Amino acid sequence: MPSSTQRPDPPYRRIVAEIRAQILSGDLRPGDRVPSIRQIAQRWGVAIATATKVMAALRDDELVEAKVGSGTVVSARTRPKQPAGLTTSPRPRPKQALNRKEVLRTAIAIADVEGLDAVSMRRLAAELGVGPMSLYRHVANKDELVTQMTDEVFGEPELPVPGPEGWRAKLELISRRQWELCRRHLWLPRAVSFTRPLLVPNMMAHTEWTLRALDGLGLPMTTRIREALTLHALVITVALPMADETEAEQETGVPLDQWWLEQRQRADELLGSGRFPLLATIDEETVSDLDGLFEYSLARHLDGFAVMVEDQARA
Repeated sequence: MPSSTQRPDPPYRRIVAEIRAQILSGDLRPGDRVPSIRQIAQRWGVAIATATKVMAALRDDELVEAKVGSGTVVSARTRPKQPAGLTTSPRPRPKQALNRKEVLRTAIAIADVEGLDAVSMRRLAAELGVGPMSLYRHVANKDELVTQMTDEVFGEPELPVPGPEGWRAKLELISRRQWELCRRHLWLPRAVSFTRPLLVPNMMAHTEWTLRALDGLGLPMTTRIREALTLHALVITVALPMADETEAEQETGVPLDQWWLEQRQRADELLGSGRFPLLATIDEETVSDLDGLFEYSLARHLDGFAVMVEDQARA
């Protein structure tokens, strides 16, 4: 009686199948973080090279994607490269007046998907189905367009009055609101300048709110404005890598997880050399977790500011 033997699947395929099953069953939902290459190697007892093949297969199947600041996460099943209605060619436009808010929201949609460099008067006109000259009734040039876009998004979060009890809770609130803005609009940090500040009402309202949060502490206005600017700088500094990554992916076509895969051999050589024993113990997810870095930076800064406030109260 003839018999046949079936060769077992390679280890990486079995691991891919397990993770795929978790994704398709809903145990891992869109946006959930998946195990890193190092975690896969440890959990399934395989080599880093095998774990790397697992991640590459999941990415090729469009089951996972790199999310800037969060590592590799479960992707949406059919995630479009552009939001609905966002195209690269002109579309017919009903005969109605073009308004400033529509211009700004369309420009913001382009920047959210493709980065700030993709925003141009010509591209914006094509999206709106109008001639470029029609836009100049609303914005004078791209610089003014970006300024107005920035003001528009700073108007999105609600700043409660009077806000939570205590200066620290207030500063945490506004810092996290601004961090959420930077996560939602990855281009935003690149649009902000500290040497040439944007004099626009919604952004100025954030600064005014922060200054009022420090009422009653006996701090001079110079200290209060420096604290407002320092908090804003903290948010922008930690968020800048997200903006840079968006631009890098647009320019190179290489997503972050693929870039890391290409650097894996070099990283393993360096960390396995014994020259960097402390670095070798650090989980790669900790390094790439920008949300965690933001929360750590905010907490440590406010700890230091609290000491200054206490010293001022005793003076």
